[in-house]
Amino acid sequence: MPVKIRLQRHGKKGKPFYWVVAADSRAKRDGKFLEKLGTYNPNTNPATIELDLDSSVKWLQNGAQPTDTAKRILSYKGVLLKHHLLGGVRKGALTEEQVEEKFNAWLEEKGKLVSSKVEGLAKADADAKAKALAAEKEINEKRKAAAAAAEAPAEEEVAPEAAAEETTEAAEATEETKETE
Repeated sequence: MPVKIRLQRHGKKGKPFYWVVAADSRAKRDGKFLEKLGTYNPNTNPATIELDLDSSVKWLQNGAQPTDTAKRILSYKGVLLKHHLLGGVRKGALTEEQVEEKFNAWLEEKGKLVSSKVEGLAKADADAKAKALAAEKEINEKRKAAAAAAEAPAEEEVAPEAAAEETTEAAEATEETKETE
């Protein structure tokens, strides 16, 4: 029975979520599988990958062939490196301790790269928010200045009208006093 390590799609339309599974190559994409090895969520940045390292290596040692995308995921998480190093143990070139030492060193280096990317994304997000806030403050200041400019001429216009009204009222008052005399 030819076994493939492949992705099985879950999630809703436009929001894919995948299981990494070992399945018979003749089974349907989302059909029967032999073992669930992990999950892959491409919707997050960076993509979230959870993988059972030991069972993935076991399936590779038993002859399972990963698909192209699954191969990239396994490589990203270090499964293919561990499989390669364990091949060296079988041939007698390495010991188990050397394998663990090399693999742990690789994991630390990979962890630093991923954490630096996450920090970079967080910094870029914070910069974008700060830039948007500054732009919003600038727009609000322009609105306040425009509103103040609109009120100033309106007050000046009211003043001449009020003065004209006062003069007409004064003239009417003098006319009334003349008529009563």
